[in-house]
Amino acid sequence: MDIYAEVTNRIINQMEQGIIPWQKPWIASGNAISRATGKPYSLLNQMILGRGGEYLTFAQCQKEGGKVRKGEKSQMVVFWKFIEQEDEETHEKKQVPFLRYYNVFHIDQCEGLTAKHMPELPATAKPDETAENMIAAYAQRSGVAIRHQEGDRAFYSPASDSITLPLLAQFAETAEYYSTAFHELTHSTGHVSRLDRLSKTAYFGSEAYSKEELIAEIGAAALVNHAGLETVNSFRNSAAYVQNWLKVLRDDKRFIVSAAGKAEKAVSMILGTAG
Repeated sequence: MDIYAEVTNRIINQMEQGIIPWQKPWIASGNAISRATGKPYSLLNQMILGRGGEYLTFAQCQKEGGKVRKGEKSQMVVFWKFIEQEDEETHEKKQVPFLRYYNVFHIDQCEGLTAKHMPELPATAKPDETAENMIAAYAQRSGVAIRHQEGDRAFYSPASDSITLPLLAQFAETAEYYSTAFHELTHSTGHVSRLDRLSKTAYFGSEAYSKEELIAEIGAAALVNHAGLETVNSFRNSAAYVQNWLKVLRDDKRFIVSAAGKAEKAVSMILGTAG
């Protein structure tokens, strides 16, 4: 059986049943909070920051012995500061609000720090020996660095050739944790030193970026299946993820077939079966 064709056809069949809502498989803080106080920011700042988790200033990061990762950009937090002013005619003094701001970084933009105010985690996903051995063997062969940190992001960085994952305890399902890990492993095969697949001109929402996401998710689905971890929920979530990116590609299912071919090469590299 051609597992790549099988996975691809099953994904397409799942999608043809209608829109599937994709769900982030890990738990993270719902509110953007100040690391210093543990309190949520105002509703306005929640909207400005865009995602949950702890935020701190550059100075606070340094004071705690951490450092902001090179190339990371800060975000703005605004607040009202009241300044006393005197009316020129009546000489009446009154408090006048002025909008001020300062810059903060999300904790997963920092190195050397762990979250202090994480919500209660499900801790129901369990390590799987087969999947762990697959990941460890690939990391040893390829040299890609894999690190875990409490946060709200899973990503592969070509610049540092490293994968960052949330903690296993943040996942409710074992299959979803390894699907996330395998997704990022598949991205890493595109490094210039490996399959040289990653486009330097790709940006979020672009066709090149969308195609790479399809490759990574099909690779992840195949690897989860190979490890014997696939569940109905994990497969539906993979199909939902692919469906989201196909919308960017105008629902052209031919892109799945093309992506499956590249995913096959990536999976072969991860499993060490490439010729």
